[in-house]
Amino acid sequence: MKVFATILHYGTPINLLLKYGGWKNRRMIDFYVKYAKTLYQYLGDLVDYWLPFNEINCSRFNPYNGCGLIQDQEEDYDSAIFQCTHHQLLANALAIKAAKEMLPSPMVGGMIARFTTYPATCRPEDVMQGILDENYKNYFYTDVMVRGKYPAYTERMFAEHNIHIVKEEGDDEILEQNTVNFLAFSYYMSMVATTDKNYEKTSGNLVSGNRNPYLKMSDWGWQIDPVGLRISLNEMYDRYQLPVFIAENGIGAHDILESDGTVHDDYRISYLREHVKQMCEALKDGVDLQGYMMWGIIDLISCGTIEMSKRYGVIYVDRDEEGNGSNKRYRKDSFYWYKKCIASCGEDLE
Repeated sequence: MKVFATILHYGTPINLLLKYGGWKNRRMIDFYVKYAKTLYQYLGDLVDYWLPFNEINCSRFNPYNGCGLIQDQEEDYDSAIFQCTHHQLLANALAIKAAKEMLPSPMVGGMIARFTTYPATCRPEDVMQGILDENYKNYFYTDVMVRGKYPAYTERMFAEHNIHIVKEEGDDEILEQNTVNFLAFSYYMSMVATTDKNYEKTSGNLVSGNRNPYLKMSDWGWQIDPVGLRISLNEMYDRYQLPVFIAENGIGAHDILESDGTVHDDYRISYLREHVKQMCEALKDGVDLQGYMMWGIIDLISCGTIEMSKRYGVIYVDRDEEGNGSNKRYRKDSFYWYKKCIASCGEDLE
């Protein structure tokens, strides 16, 4: 077992948001690097892999969580989003620089919320929209972190969305000289790309999307697509040739605690089983998949909908939306299945 630590997971201190305006302010980079160096100093000999930011593209699809922006307080919301993103990308690079200076074997990566995208039809316009969605929602962030520079398509993306950001002298060199050792991504569902504005919608990971008629959905409307995970792994590895980690994967569902303390969550077992199968297929494809982290081991308040009833864990926590309950913990059926899966290195999936 290896220790995989995320430095910042939507947890920017509120004082920094109120006093400095969050990641829109360049001073946040210095605060963040000081924090990262402190973690390296005290935990550097205990952690195998460091992840500077959880879902760094969240600054685009959920700016409040990702970088502390409030839309009605911004005159130029889109530009503010990407100014925050620029500062976070610099902070990610400088965290890598500090790790190289402080740690004997630094392994520092980058992470996005991965949205595997299919064109809704074979219309060329939908196929092109799929390419644009992949670039703008996924690859812009990983391209910068892996290749060390803003990709060529950024110029058009910024122009069409009237985005203006401020770079300082030396920023490009920081990005170029401190690229990631590995990539990680969260994966819960896939998306559909189309130019049809009236296409049927559905829910997703902090963002809504177009409905895929070939997929089943979770209780919250998230499209269940195990094969999409294999597709994502192949596409990410083929593009960058770097080790890959799945940093989050799981299903939020309504779980029922029986009177005998059991929770029969066959739907979660099925979800995990099918995704593990596709990881095994990706390994056969030649993908350098080095780790998997299920979200999450224990029930907690769901970030997307801020509720306790949307449960992800293989361990049930007796607590409801109002904070009532004993807080006792109960192993779900999926706990025993996942334990067996781990012990067999993914070979025993029954």
